Amino acid sequence: MINELVFDFTAFDSVLGQTQAIAFLKAAIQRDRIAPAYMFAGASGVGRSKTASAFAEILLGDLKSANRLNDRNHPDLLWVEPTYLDKGKMLTTKEADAAGLKRRALPQIRIEQVREISEFVSRSPLECKRSVVILEEAQSMAESAANSLLKTLEEPLYATIILIVPDAGSILPTLVSRCQRIPFTRLNQAQMQEVLILGGHTDIPPEVIALAQGSAGNAIESFARFKSIPLELLNSVRQIPKDAKTAMAIAKQITKELEVDLQLWLIDYLQNYFWEQQKSKPVLQHLDKARELIARYVQPRLVWEVTLLQIAGKI
Repeated sequence: MINELVFDFTAFDSVLGQTQAIAFLKAAIQRDRIAPAYMFAGASGVGRSKTASAFAEILLGDLKSANRLNDRNHPDLLWVEPTYLDKGKMLTTKEADAAGLKRRALPQIRIEQVREISEFVSRSPLECKRSVVILEEAQSMAESAANSLLKTLEEPLYATIILIVPDAGSILPTLVSRCQRIPFTRLNQAQMQEVLILGGHTDIPPEVIALAQGSAGNAIESFARFKSIPLELLNSVRQIPKDAKTAMAIAKQITKELEVDLQLWLIDYLQNYFWEQQKSKPVLQHLDKARELIARYVQPRLVWEVTLLQIAGKI
């Protein structure tokens, strides 16, 4: 059995509000019962990735080289993010931003990345007793990639694999059955304020914090997205279109000026805005459908045209 004193659990100290999740992981380490695969399930921005990083730091026993883990260049750590495909090259969101890539669809974890995972876990660790694989937004995998990962989860050999997802229903049940679920809860108001203050984010308006629904990460991201939307466009979408021509013009402006991920955020913002203003369930339902269709890669401009016409009562 692993001696608890060997491990410095201070790596978990930076994670706020996830007492239950941390307790589960500490117990697994103390009892030397590390599962081959974990599913970190909960809303984005509540500490799932930070907890995964801390867990990896402890599992790899590399507390003195935490910077390598933070930079994700440790030889026994593979951190997988959804990617965009540009001219045959896979780009993460940060890389796509740096390249100025015009994005018309959401990023995905691709089958090529899953194959890389399979190759990574099939070899012995280079420096540590085990290797760790972390998949951000694992729900973005296409079914072919998920099925390929399934084979890897059955026999990960020397590795521990962590899938970060919003909930168990977002990935294939066969994947869920092979993972130990670690639940992550939304932060309460006091925890939200603590996280935001510690991060130096003291200027976020209350309505943006409310939109984040207990996710400090979402509050920070939402504020950045809120500021990135042109004021003229924001004022336009806050109004019910008066006629079909106006609806079509707004749809054109949205898809011309906003990337797909920002369009999805705008849907969340509008749902909250119209509910506070009108308590209109039909508007929320139309926007729900729009989110679903855009996430399924339906042409965004067509989705917005239909949605705004429905909200205007024209169809």
